[in-house]
Amino acid sequence: MDKGDLASFNPRTKAHASLILPTCASVPDNHPLPEGGGETAHYIRFADLGSVAAAEAGLLATVDSWCTSRD
Repeated sequence: MDKGDLASFNPRTKAHASLILPTCASVPDNHPLPEGGGETAHYIRFADLGSVAAAEAGLLATVDSWCTSRD
């Protein structure tokens, strides 16, 4: 069963990579990494590979919550 897309990247940004989480607002728990308001999409910005490594634990927790909420 298709439960929707987890994430996509915004290819238009040049100063950072934007990971878009289209259904993040519906993920249970309060995760500090995703930014944005609204009832659907949130995003996480990564300035460089170091910021990706620094965000690994939070990103994994967010993805785990998203996957668990879809089961």
